[in-house]
Amino acid sequence: MALTAEQQGLVDVQVAIEAARTETQIALENSRNSNQASMYAKQHKLETLRMAKEILVENSRTLPVDAREVTTANVTAMAAVLLNYINS
Repeated sequence: MALTAEQQGLVDVQVAIEAARTETQIALENSRNSNQASMYAKQHKLETLRMAKEILVENSRTLPVDAREVTTANVTAMAAVLLNYINS
């Protein structure tokens, strides 16, 4: 049994609505995945910085008190070395 023109129009509208809904959901999931990847990368860098600081602080404990110095440049350089090692 064939659909009337009005029924076919309603079916076409429902199909279009479902297609738009699916497209929107896919766009939202892609955006969410991108945000999660960005947050993971930031957390990874922060953890690497923490690790670099801890390594430098522990290594400086073997030095005399007057020679102990952990600077931002030291921590950043150590973090870069760690990131290169991890990513290689």
